Amino acid sequence: MTLQIYNSLTRKKEKFVPVEKDKVKMYICGMTVYSDAHIGHARTYLAFDVIRRYFEYKRYKVTYVQNITDVDDKIITAANNEGIDALEYSKRFTDRCLGDLDKLGIRRADLYPKASETIPDMIKMTEKIIEKGYGYEADGDVYFSVEKFDDYGKLSGQNIEEMKAGAR
Repeated sequence: MTLQIYNSLTRKKEKFVPVEKDKVKMYICGMTVYSDAHIGHARTYLAFDVIRRYFEYKRYKVTYVQNITDVDDKIITAANNEGIDALEYSKRFTDRCLGDLDKLGIRRADLYPKASETIPDMIKMTEKIIEKGYGYEADGDVYFSVEKFDDYGKLSGQNIEEMKAGAR
């Protein structure tokens, strides 16, 4: 049996072919740890754990990475409400969330990069986006200028005008 993967770009199921022979690299968007895990988290990580185990069963060497957003507005607000440091607050919920997944038998990722560890890189990337004219600053925030990115909406199959019509 051949594994078929849905390709969002072509809108078709396609035969899975690894980028590197006998290796699979999986990057899964992880939790924002401002509160306890919920069933939606469990469902996501269970699904990808099953996929990882399938690849391993098929003898692929799998590298599984899942980021953790350990700093954002919700975390900072919640930490301030408790009078503690935001990273201390997020570590508590990181430990609890990962513990919950352990109890469900969901295997841990090989790597858990944290948002707080990559802030200088995020700043550099944001500066490049602005320099190239794809972003702009307004009221202390940076926004992505979707009109300037020709392929914006390509994966979703929508054009900018359709998205604007559906905007709230």
